[in-house]
Amino acid sequence: MWFSQFRRISRAVGHAQRYRTIVGVFLKYGYVDLAQHLPLSRLWIWLRTNRFRRSSSRTNDLPRPERLRMAFEELGPAFVKLGQLLAGRTRLLPREYTDELAKLHDQVPPVPFPEIEAVIAAELHRPPSECFTSIDPTPLGAASIAQVHRANCAECGSVVIKVQRPDIDRIVRVDLEIMVRIAELLERNLESWQPHQPTAIVADFARRMEQELDFSAEAAAMERFARQFEGDPTVCVPRVLHALSTRRMLTMERIDGIPATQIQAFGPAGLDRTEIAHRLANLTFRQIFVHGFFHGDPHPGNIHVLQGNVICFLDFGMTGYLVRELRDSLASLLVAVAKQDERAATTALVHLAGAELDPPKPGLEADMAEFIHRHFSGTMRDLVFPRLLQHLLRINARHSLTLPPEIFLVIKVLGQVEHIVSVLDPEFNFLEQAGPFVREIYGQRAQPSRIVRELLHFGGDTVEALRALPMDFRRMAAQLRDGKASVNFRVEGLRPLNDTLERTTNRLAFAIVLAAMIVASALIIHAGISPKWHNIPVIGLVGYVFAGLMGATLLISMVRHGRM
Repeated sequence: MWFSQFRRISRAVGHAQRYRTIVGVFLKYGYVDLAQHLPLSRLWIWLRTNRFRRSSSRTNDLPRPERLRMAFEELGPAFVKLGQLLAGRTRLLPREYTDELAKLHDQVPPVPFPEIEAVIAAELHRPPSECFTSIDPTPLGAASIAQVHRANCAECGSVVIKVQRPDIDRIVRVDLEIMVRIAELLERNLESWQPHQPTAIVADFARRMEQELDFSAEAAAMERFARQFEGDPTVCVPRVLHALSTRRMLTMERIDGIPATQIQAFGPAGLDRTEIAHRLANLTFRQIFVHGFFHGDPHPGNIHVLQGNVICFLDFGMTGYLVRELRDSLASLLVAVAKQDERAATTALVHLAGAELDPPKPGLEADMAEFIHRHFSGTMRDLVFPRLLQHLLRINARHSLTLPPEIFLVIKVLGQVEHIVSVLDPEFNFLEQAGPFVREIYGQRAQPSRIVRELLHFGGDTVEALRALPMDFRRMAAQLRDGKASVNFRVEGLRPLNDTLERTTNRLAFAIVLAAMIVASALIIHAGISPKWHNIPVIGLVGYVFAGLMGATLLISMVRHGRM
């Protein structure tokens, strides 16, 4: 019992220290306005701000978006990943911020090899030498979550080991809990942030981080990806060695290929850049539009090319899944844009955002028409894919449309693959390659077998709803009869006013009690009521002391909230 209480206290202290560290870093980079909305001492904020102003004059001259990126990089892996997620949220942040956050990198100095050996021994419950004949102490790569080492195994031959950095799980979880707290404070205290739902963004981000910290989930994703391309000679996925893999350690067969970061080496190796571009685009569209399950981070370092132009995907720490309804909606949008039908494109965009019940803001159809004519009036080769996607996201932000998180991940994936493909083959038409897959999805809606399946599914749901309807009516009537039913109304935008009125009322009541205590103490002293100390009534003196403490508390509270 005492031990558990001690652990809770030490955890709270650790959270408080990290919380102040986070706020201190934001103050260091000039984000005083953000810190003022958090429950911290105004004196502490003032001291830290002035300290950093004296020591970081060069930093203060930088643009605010660049300072935000630097703050995220200094705060560590969880904030780097959050910044990369926010880079796609143009509705939440202005374009100059999202462009700067897109520059966040996930490369950090490697952990000393003895610490990595200790993690391997702890995960396998035996010395690494009993499992591997050799491990290269120099990592192939080091990221904020894990680093990768070559190794040899007597039974499996050449392998690659991906090992989490020591204590990274605890560090990330503490940061996630603090992010949730900060998001709640921003959503409660800043009305302009409420429509962006920062708590929902952080919750989705925490779910993704949980997936990335669990290497057993990554192993399952690798095997699922391999199954959906089983029998396809153009794609390769490393085989997972489950006997040497755990939640914090992933061992897989070693694949010797040329990374897409070294495109200049493709020619000497006898690889066909045009064929690779065609295959990579084809595999990407098959992942998204046919299978729905796709690699979530196909940057050049995660794509290697083998002999025969075989494409190997690595690092499945981030994956995405599009349900059939989202795939249908996305296909409808792309078909409408290709036909240059702004009305159908507007309907498809609203449906994709799940906002069919809310009438769209005036001007949405005009914005979609301008979007189509700007990007699709010329040849398809003239398209600049990132600029097209950024324009579409700005339209969503302007009209308060919230796209599902999976769509943002799809946009990120398509942007990464389009960049690789354009470098491999500048003449390759990336969007035209998507045409057959989109038309296939669009055409599947009219297939008799699918119509029958959907009718049967709809009919089953309808029967269940009708079967439950009499019971629902009886339950509703009983609640009305017993007076248990109630109707609740919520008026948006009154929370700040309510908080201000509540704070004002509390201070007024506090001041009245304070004044009453001062008057009562004065009357007691004037009447000379015993007992006395140095000929002064003790009760009156104690009353003055309490009144002084209450007055100081009231003054500190007013200063802390920045309102006198």
